[in-house]
Amino acid sequence: MQKVKRRINWKRELKFIPGYLVVGGYVALTAVMLFWIFGASLSTAKEIFKGEVLKFASGFHFENYATAWQAQNVSVFFGNSLLYSVASCAGVLLIAAPAAYVLNRWRFVGSRAIRYGLVIAMSVPAIMIIMPLYSLAVRWGIKGRILLIVLYIFLRVPYTAIYLTDFFATLSRSYEEAAAIDGCTPAKTFWVVMLPLIQPAVITVTIFNFLSVWNEFFMALIFTSSESMTPVGVGLLQLVNSMKYSGNYGALFAAVIIVFLPTFVLYLFMSRRIISGVTAGGVKG
Repeated sequence: MQKVKRRINWKRELKFIPGYLVVGGYVALTAVMLFWIFGASLSTAKEIFKGEVLKFASGFHFENYATAWQAQNVSVFFGNSLLYSVASCAGVLLIAAPAAYVLNRWRFVGSRAIRYGLVIAMSVPAIMIIMPLYSLAVRWGIKGRILLIVLYIFLRVPYTAIYLTDFFATLSRSYEEAAAIDGCTPAKTFWVVMLPLIQPAVITVTIFNFLSVWNEFFMALIFTSSESMTPVGVGLLQLVNSMKYSGNYGALFAAVIIVFLPTFVLYLFMSRRIISGVTAGGVKG
């Protein structure tokens, strides 16, 4: 099949020039900042303070990455954040996806109240509930990595459930009727038929949850009791404080690049999935 070339409507495109300039400027500024940080990660502290980051007069100092990974404990922070992010995303999906399906497909006593409760829970800032959560954690004796994982799961269930509910609303009930004729139970219908049909939404919301947990700082700062369970956000703060004594700023910027890399790679390879997942919910059918 031959591809049909669409003519560009220049009058319409001219209206978007201010927006293009704003977005282009933001992208350019971000790219310059990232390039400077990458250059600083390969430089010495002396070159950074002298403003000679991009000259590389003394060569490329790749040992900054080894120092950050091993001596500065970035490997520990990285592993903790990866554990928190993966475990939280899995837990959120196991709870929110069935809840979203039930709330969309069935009407029962309290279903509307649950919906409103989820919306209200989304609007409550975490800082408002930090003290009650801390008090409950101490009273129930929950601590360590499991505490952070549980907190991350339940803080992201409301958003995920509401997000997926809208996508289940786009699916025809004929799928469930066909599955029932084939002898599928409601639970099997959900896992085998309905959940795969909203795969773009599941991937998109999982990526959002992953990035949210990966970049989370406030909860981790309050509930991490030792360096062995510290994620990357709090770990970078500790590195900044340690620079007062070590002065190894090249290793600090190398740590920033290491921490930034997973999110960059995720967006790089999953950008189309994210866009399709965000836009698909607006199509009813």
